[in-house]
Amino acid sequence: MKQSSLMSDLASFVRAHPRLFVLTGAGISTDSGIPDYRDDEGRWKRKSPVTLQEFLGSAAVRRRYWARSLIGWPVIAHARPNAAHRALVRLEAAGRVQRLITQNVDGLHQRAGSADVVELHGSLARVRCVDCGAECSRLDVQQRLEAANPWYRSLSAKIAPDGDADLDAAAFDAFEVPACKQCGGILKPSVIFFGDSVPQERVDMTMRALEEADAMLVVGSSLMIYSGYRFCEYAHRIGKPIAAINRGRTRAEHLFNVKVERPCAESLLDLVRGLDSSGPWIEGP
Repeated sequence: MKQSSLMSDLASFVRAHPRLFVLTGAGISTDSGIPDYRDDEGRWKRKSPVTLQEFLGSAAVRRRYWARSLIGWPVIAHARPNAAHRALVRLEAAGRVQRLITQNVDGLHQRAGSADVVELHGSLARVRCVDCGAECSRLDVQQRLEAANPWYRSLSAKIAPDGDADLDAAAFDAFEVPACKQCGGILKPSVIFFGDSVPQERVDMTMRALEEADAMLVVGSSLMIYSGYRFCEYAHRIGKPIAAINRGRTRAEHLFNVKVERPCAESLLDLVRGLDSSGPWIEGP
């Protein structure tokens, strides 16, 4: 089916289901200069990310993680929302978004102006001590990393997803990782690492939001990891239709009522323009 016809189907889907449960993934942020993890077949483009067990179990792994993050995190910090993020803000302002859930840790939805975002996997902007629970900003940790390792600032590397950078050829043995200022414990970004679980209360809250919505819209996610795919499974189980905007294969192809295989920004902009031109669809005064 032609993509133009599918865009028409998507617009009809949104008109028919005014309260959307929106789930976004890495594909929505690529136009902001943040790489994604998977190709169009849903396969890893590179080695899978560090696991929680590796990070907690090895000082060498933590040195490698923070050294790479020192180079890669500024890309996240300086990224700006793109047209896809802004289009979702417009849908939210029109009363069309019941709840916005993101698997991303870049904070771009909030920077774009979305008011009520559930960060399923946490946020890179915050760092937490795994020993005492004290929190600090990622900016504070960046300043400490740079002060302790000034020669690393001159290194350049290919930027990888989620504030990572490809520094495999660099020596990490001499890299100094700052400890918690409160107790001297291990600092970890406030994100869900692979091998970790999304807090159950966050999952339960998100499931309730899905129950209250009319339908589900997936934007820029292959849904290959279960933390996102489970919401499609649950939506199907409780009779909520699902639409998706994603280039390439996903894990939930068999569950979609409508799927548009175009870039997220282009598709969402066309969706908003189409709804605008079709007459009054914005709720409220």
